[in-house]
Amino acid sequence: MSDVTRLLAQVTEGHDGASDQLIELVYDELRRLAAAKLSHEKPGQTIQATALVHEAYMRLAGGASEIRWENRAHFFSAAAETMRRLLIDTARRKKSQKHGGGLQQVSIDLTSVTSNDRDGDLLALDHALEKLASIDATKAKLVELRFFAGLTNEQAAKTLGIGVSTAESYWAYSRSWLRAEISRFQSE
Repeated sequence: MSDVTRLLAQVTEGHDGASDQLIELVYDELRRLAAAKLSHEKPGQTIQATALVHEAYMRLAGGASEIRWENRAHFFSAAAETMRRLLIDTARRKKSQKHGGGLQQVSIDLTSVTSNDRDGDLLALDHALEKLASIDATKAKLVELRFFAGLTNEQAAKTLGIGVSTAESYWAYSRSWLRAEISRFQSE
């Protein structure tokens, strides 16, 4: 059992100090994941990697008594999903403030979103990703791990418990499917 898995169990059981030990152990990796996702943002954005990690960790640790963490992979998968939700919430808030919530048609590259309308891109991606999850949860989780957590195919495959070649196949399919779905969403 890894140190992270052991500490996750202790946090779930309510042991004093376990949460502090856990954050010390996973902070650098979470910070690296957040920084990778935010590296494509324009300078001066309202959310920074440190704030993203802190908010994600607070949400994860805040619900720890209700969640039974299975292992390190389960925790980092939840962290990726939490970071995604935080980025989407931030994008929605900014879009509603700046543009009245209207979406503009933009192209999106799932490997590096760098358009001028990053918030619109994230909202369109979120919509498409939710639709993919209703069709195939594993493929949606793979996209979430790759895109929002910055994992490689090998890391995501290990987290999901699937083979690397399966992950590569799912990634290729999902990117193509999401591009088509995003185009449909933006043209509405």
